[in-house]
Amino acid sequence: MARIGARLRKGSTAEPAKRVQFDHKTLPWMFLAPQLAVIVIFFYWPSVQAVQSSFYIEDPFGFGSAFVGLSNYVDALTSREYRRVASFTAVFTVLVTALSLVLGLLLAVKADAVIRGAATYKTLLISVYAIAPPVAGLVGMMFFDMHIGPFVRLAAFFGWDMRVGLDYFDTAFAMITVSVWKQIPYNFIFFLSGLQAVPMSIREAAAIDCRNGWTRFRTVVLPLLAPTAFFLLIIDITYALFDTFAVIDVMVKDKPANNPITLVYKVYNDGFRGNDIGGSSAQSVILMVVVFVLTIVQFRFLEKRIHYG
Repeated sequence: MARIGARLRKGSTAEPAKRVQFDHKTLPWMFLAPQLAVIVIFFYWPSVQAVQSSFYIEDPFGFGSAFVGLSNYVDALTSREYRRVASFTAVFTVLVTALSLVLGLLLAVKADAVIRGAATYKTLLISVYAIAPPVAGLVGMMFFDMHIGPFVRLAAFFGWDMRVGLDYFDTAFAMITVSVWKQIPYNFIFFLSGLQAVPMSIREAAAIDCRNGWTRFRTVVLPLLAPTAFFLLIIDITYALFDTFAVIDVMVKDKPANNPITLVYKVYNDGFRGNDIGGSSAQSVILMVVVFVLTIVQFRFLEKRIHYG
């Protein structure tokens, strides 16, 4: 009887999930091969080439190169222009990231509360994300054009003589505005999805416990959106550092040289326009290290405060 009982108890337990096995050991690698090839060809190989080039001074026409060690890095880090561009890049990144997150969350909260015309409202906000960055820069230049730009006329109404492309501050303001406008729909999509994933029972319980809408949002809804906000924080920082290149290129190209630029655009200027391959490679490696360290710091310190429910 004891044996029968043991067998019955053994049979009543749930069977462990079966692992998927391939007939051949090479089959999984065949499925992974295309993606691995893309990563190696378009990421690792250019990165290795950039690190290697950063230790050389190369002839602009490709006839030879000379090993200079860390001279390219020293020249970049001790350059006053490089430090000025790095300072603007830091301010630009902070402003674009913060404004994109805050405005995206604000619009998502408003869209989540819309009852009539919600589909039209959401479609109008999301449609901006379909615009390519160069087109966004071109549209931005049209809005900030000194002759026909509506934003310039609006600024003139308040006594602000806006000269985008000529004045450093005005150009920086236009670049930040267009970059934020381009990124808001991306944040809006994720924040709206996160808000709609909050169970209605939690919202009703919070409404019973607290009448103040801001307190309910800060203490109940916002913590549930923390994983989404952390993901978007990393995405927005990467966007501000790299993906705004096309916007900046359209807005400062063929303009006076005193306009603000970011580090990634300086790499392009020095490498492809100034033919300083070694110097631009060193700058790209420095930028890559900064982003790598920044990402580690974010995951090391910020993710500890995030609770995934």
